Amino acid sequence: MRKAIGLLVLGLALTGLTACGGSDKGSGDGKIGGEITVLTQRTDIVNTVFQDYKKKFEAKYPGTTVKFEAITDYEGEVRVRMNTKNYGDVLLIPNSVNADQLKSFFEPLGTVDELQDKYRFVRTEQTFDGKVYGLSITGNAQGYVLNKKVWAQAGITEPPKTPEEFLAALKAIKDKTGAIPLYTNYKDGWPLGQWEGARGAISGDPDAATKLADDDAPWAAGKEHCILDSLLYDAVKGGLTEPDPATTNWEQSKGLLGTGKIATMVLGSWSIVQMQQAATSKDDIGYWPFPHQTNGKFYSVIGGDYKNAININSKNKATARAWIDWFTDESNYATDQGGVSTLKSAAMPSTLADLTAAKTELLELNPAPKGKEGRADKIGNAAEIALYDGKYRQGIVDAARGAKNQTKDQIFADLNKKWSAARAKLG
Repeated sequence: MRKAIGLLVLGLALTGLTACGGSDKGSGDGKIGGEITVLTQRTDIVNTVFQDYKKKFEAKYPGTTVKFEAITDYEGEVRVRMNTKNYGDVLLIPNSVNADQLKSFFEPLGTVDELQDKYRFVRTEQTFDGKVYGLSITGNAQGYVLNKKVWAQAGITEPPKTPEEFLAALKAIKDKTGAIPLYTNYKDGWPLGQWEGARGAISGDPDAATKLADDDAPWAAGKEHCILDSLLYDAVKGGLTEPDPATTNWEQSKGLLGTGKIATMVLGSWSIVQMQQAATSKDDIGYWPFPHQTNGKFYSVIGGDYKNAININSKNKATARAWIDWFTDESNYATDQGGVSTLKSAAMPSTLADLTAAKTELLELNPAPKGKEGRADKIGNAAEIALYDGKYRQGIVDAARGAKNQTKDQIFADLNKKWSAARAKLG
């Protein structure tokens, strides 16, 4: 199962979506009781883990009943249902909802000022005009997941500090083990979008997204996207990735990494538990920061996953709010799933022990200035360089493996040209 990259894919318009309701009243009024329907994307654990949550919540609030609707095509189905008033009482905000649409479909949970001391991911994600519309179910760090046993066989037991060290490590893995050093998961596309998670980690700059939107040449030498995409290009060009990218398979790749046939994949930390479940021993699976240091320090950007929110049309907003508060504060879902807790007071999960050991600083990106929310993604979409869907990086892979006649310099010059033109067009 794949998880969202927090709000990193936000910005696709809900075409033709019409708002229902419009109340701006707080959701804490009324008595907790009665039935609520909770929509979830976790089809894999709705009949197990979530049933335990239901029992605990209903025991804490006698007279309440929680019903779950698990949806396989969550984004597609909920997007359609939001044209009506019938989209549950509590739901995960679809990634296709733009920030300025939040108030039309969801009940505000409080202001950023009220919630930011207690919760992560509320300053910049699913907020609008100073109001918070969703609390994250979990958080993800960004870096790469690896089979530490394979890396150790190649003689590497500590995270590489530079792209050059990383490439040298991949070559050692190729030379000394039978594993594919780095697996791009090219065919599915979206895993290549996960490389974008290094934005901000390379520079250690919480304003990286805002600065990207103000830059006419993000692929110029020394800049984050040049460093990031050069590493991908150089790894493929050096024969350090899968031999035939067109035949990659996401589901199979988890077992291949878990059993040591693949050494490394660039994915968010949400992937750790899935790799552990497919591993010979879960202790073989590690998670390291992007191979770049700023001022002698590793950084990893953390961001929220899907956000629980209240349908503005719900007839039972008090119980819906109680569920969101209980889920966030008491269920332990985030940590159990290997994620960063939305609660600032919670400890880091054991799955991120390697980041801690490497003295990695976890970085939350700052909110964009008013009027510039999501601007980098809008520029990327207008330039047909959608930063998180992986398609433009498939082109980088194609060029590096000789399937497309372009040098790295030509690729980056073309990307800068398209980006600059889109910036000018958007004004």
